Amino acid sequence: MLSDFIRHAPSETFSRSRSLLQRVHIDIYLLMALMLVAGAGLIVLYSASGADMGAVYRQSVRFGIGFFAMFIIAQLDPRIFQQWSGVLYIGGICLLVAVLLSGHDAKGAQRWLTIPGLFRFQPSEIIKVSVPIMLAWYLSRKGLPPKFRHVLVSLVLLFVPTILILKQPDLGTSLLIAASGIFVIFLAGLSWKLIAAATVIAVSSLPAMWLFVLQGYQKQRVLTFLNPESDPLGSGWNIIQSKTAIGSGGLYGKGYLHGTQSQLDFLPESHTDFIIAVLSEELGLVGAVVLLVLYLLIVWRGMAISINARDSFCRLLAGSLTLTFFIYVFVNIGMVSGLLPVVGVPLPLVSYGGTSIVTLLGSFGILMSISTHKRD
Repeated sequence: MLSDFIRHAPSETFSRSRSLLQRVHIDIYLLMALMLVAGAGLIVLYSASGADMGAVYRQSVRFGIGFFAMFIIAQLDPRIFQQWSGVLYIGGICLLVAVLLSGHDAKGAQRWLTIPGLFRFQPSEIIKVSVPIMLAWYLSRKGLPPKFRHVLVSLVLLFVPTILILKQPDLGTSLLIAASGIFVIFLAGLSWKLIAAATVIAVSSLPAMWLFVLQGYQKQRVLTFLNPESDPLGSGWNIIQSKTAIGSGGLYGKGYLHGTQSQLDFLPESHTDFIIAVLSEELGLVGAVVLLVLYLLIVWRGMAISINARDSFCRLLAGSLTLTFFIYVFVNIGMVSGLLPVVGVPLPLVSYGGTSIVTLLGSFGILMSISTHKRD
């Protein structure tokens, strides 16, 4: 009898806990994976910031705000996102215009709005969520797969905020927001003929983008990506030091807080964009793989939520948010390891940041809402 209690008690306790979380609209699998990544991020940040507990405290506060926002958003029925999609989109566009007119300038980029006496934030972070919501709402109500004219309207809705962000200038964020909208269109059932035609147009437009769209420093990033050793003490310094840190970590790393590239300040932006290099140097390939597995668990759960969603709007939105999260991880690790040009994309939930953490966890609140709210 005692053995039966011991055997069944843990499973029954887990079932009751899962049922409780479902009632408060929290997806336990997604929550556990997110908390593990956030915890790992704080551990790595402590080392990457030079054992600065202040940075860890500020990041913890942002995580607290983000998880609270995630919980609140998860309580909302997905139909509310549909009803407010237009307001969120138009509001986001207005904020982007405000940035261009009177935004805060820092390091040659005008990307922030300042609320006097309160805080500063990036409206482009809000657009990361409002664009896929808007496109999912538009395409789901037009019927799937979308007709050609509906695809054109979707592209217009997508490229308006993309161009506004590109003018800040913020090439990395503009490309990622464009990707989030493209994912919605792709998941809506875009024909392979249209995909092939779009690919041809995109490739053929690359020379024009190089000549008329990319600014001088952005072109330099591409050239540095192709040959970082051409300017090892200048534009190539970041990527050379990053690859050195990753390679020197080996299988098990040099030990926590014992990385030479990061602790001796050879690695620039070690607590933001290049934080995965710190992890790889100190915890080695094993530590990096553990983090990647956690990321893949989040992506797996997000796609499972998308597949089992109750309607087309929810499927398109959940799928886009999940794939966009994957692209963020892929682009950051790709640029830090020298596989992609450096575009200034942080590593989700690990890099030091403010608005990005809150909006990212808010998007996971949308995923939890879709996961736990079933059709009436």
